[in-house]
Amino acid sequence: MAAGATVAALGLGALAWGTLVERNAFTLRRETLHILEPGARPLTVLHISDLHMAPWQQSKQEWVRELAVFEPDLVVNTGDNLGHENGMTGIEHALEPFRNVPGVFVNGSNDYFGPVVKNPFTYFSTTPKQGTEAPALDTAALEDFFEGMGWLSLNNAARAMSIKGSRLEFVGVNDPHIGYDRLDKLPGALDELRENVGWQSEQNGPQSVTIGLTHAPYKRVLNSLVTHGADVIFAGHTHGGQVRVPGYGALVTNCDIPRDQAQGLSLWHHARNTAYLNVSAGLGTSIYQPVRFACRPEAVLLTLTGSDIGYSG
Repeated sequence: MAAGATVAALGLGALAWGTLVERNAFTLRRETLHILEPGARPLTVLHISDLHMAPWQQSKQEWVRELAVFEPDLVVNTGDNLGHENGMTGIEHALEPFRNVPGVFVNGSNDYFGPVVKNPFTYFSTTPKQGTEAPALDTAALEDFFEGMGWLSLNNAARAMSIKGSRLEFVGVNDPHIGYDRLDKLPGALDELRENVGWQSEQNGPQSVTIGLTHAPYKRVLNSLVTHGADVIFAGHTHGGQVRVPGYGALVTNCDIPRDQAQGLSLWHHARNTAYLNVSAGLGTSIYQPVRFACRPEAVLLTLTGSDIGYSG
């Protein structure tokens, strides 16, 4: 009986830690990727994902605002920004410091539908489920805000930009978790981009770097992005598992990606091609599952540099 009481006490302690402390213990993960042309000027990329913003979450809003001190050259947003029907007020406050910083974004399911109470064990299934009772969110207002900031939508689209002399191609999909991805559109979008991009007529210049975006890192999407030449892929959605067991890792991924790639920087191999894969654990949770354990909320700051080093691993 004493053992049972001890286990119960430990469980309550872990729950209290996860709900009151760790879910607000925001952290910045740093990575370096050698994917630019040799001699290229370094680029600082800020990867933000899964804010799940509610209007009262002021500490999260202020923490995100403070990331502007790193002066990113590019902001990558991989979706699930909204976490409440009135979440736009928090998003606008948190991200306003990045106005006119080049950026790209894709949507997640929670940019379309608000959170609902769910059985937590549904996360052990890889089958997408979106209840019809979920309230519709103002997706148009979110996209208008991002585009007004100067950010480019990559929802089943391809775009390009040049930053500090590096040529960047972007290709992305709308959220695969709810079947909004259109992989069939990517070849045409990339062909049109490459035929019309401004540097197409220049004989000399650096090779372009291809960057892929998806909210949910489903295998079919990662494989397609690698096939289309992605050098690095950015994703979110998994929350890093949200609850991790020390020494074991994520219990679930909420998609079909392997558990050991549910968070962090890794390599994704497909058909003899390889891309870096950066999966963010995200900065928020559903307001109905407000807990993290051994999985702190994060943003990611990546430095892209030039190197002659190829892929390994």
